[in-house]
Amino acid sequence: MTHWFHRNPLKATAPVSFNYYGVATTPSATKICNDLRLSRTRLLELFTDLSCTPEMMKNLTDTYFSLLKGFIVSLDDSSQDSKLRYIQNFKWTDTLQGQLPSITEDEAKDVHRSLKTAAGIFKHLKESYIPKLITPVEKGRDLEARLIDSYIIQCQAEAQEVTIARAIELKHNPGLIAALSYETANFYQKADQTLSSLDPSYTIKWRKYLHLKCCFYMAYAYCYHGQTLLASDKCGEAIRSLQEAEKFFSKAEALCKEYGESKGPGTTAKPSGHLFFRKLGILVKNTLEKCQRENGFIYFQKIPPEAPQLELKANYGLVEPIPFEFPAVHTHWTLESLAAFDLTKRPKEDSAKPKPEEEVKPVKEPDIKPQKDTGCQIS
Repeated sequence: MTHWFHRNPLKATAPVSFNYYGVATTPSATKICNDLRLSRTRLLELFTDLSCTPEMMKNLTDTYFSLLKGFIVSLDDSSQDSKLRYIQNFKWTDTLQGQLPSITEDEAKDVHRSLKTAAGIFKHLKESYIPKLITPVEKGRDLEARLIDSYIIQCQAEAQEVTIARAIELKHNPGLIAALSYETANFYQKADQTLSSLDPSYTIKWRKYLHLKCCFYMAYAYCYHGQTLLASDKCGEAIRSLQEAEKFFSKAEALCKEYGESKGPGTTAKPSGHLFFRKLGILVKNTLEKCQRENGFIYFQKIPPEAPQLELKANYGLVEPIPFEFPAVHTHWTLESLAAFDLTKRPKEDSAKPKPEEEVKPVKEPDIKPQKDTGCQIS
């Protein structure tokens, strides 16, 4: 999927040692700090580890956040923050201002579920944690509502792409494929509109991607809707629907070129080079020619001047974010281990704060070579 989906750069972070000499006064407190440092380091390594599985990522994420949670929430179930809430600052890069091979069915399920999980995580952060940040969220930065909403919607749209590819592969009802494609196009349009009020110098490349995907799936929607109309003996309307599909596919082709030439953060997907993309152009052309032949020999229907209004609603396959909750506080955290952190012994000069001149090195992502393109076949 690396060369089909656009991705903004991975969010990089400065190292954190969790060394609270003098503050952590017992072996149990020191062990929490050591486990926290090791789990965070390993978790960051997994981001660029090609052998990482969803299970590995989830298990280590749960371990890290269960340990970190003791620094955030009270252990007595009160609404108060932990006394350690302000002991550590974190520094991150900003993703904006600072790819489709043949896959197995199990891999497709992993991609599908991972995208829904990601949407749920973004949603949970937006609703439950971002409002509690110590530093107010800056406009146009990663944690701002418009960006978080765009990430949520894009995750849903890309998960539905997996559903559509599967439905096409299994030759499901054209009406269902048309409806799913229309819903997916609307997702991409909504994500694009959410970014429209942000500085285009940071969002132009991302928005080009969202726009081309919107046009691509509108072409799919009109193409399969045309097949549905033909099956209902509405050949004239089918031809007009296929003509609209042809128009949207041409727009998507042009946008692929514009997207590839756009400057901005993130990887550059190459959708126009994929068989999954090219097959749509062939499908539209062949289906349109078939409708025109049928109309010339059998139906003799007039072609409407206006394209049919798509009022399609998918009853199956729609994606919703998977509800997410952070893991419970790690068992290492007890009232005794919390009491072992003595903040009165904290050095006056807070070495935990990153220095102003400290730079966070960007995450170097692995160079994933595209496999032989088989058109998104899910075997």
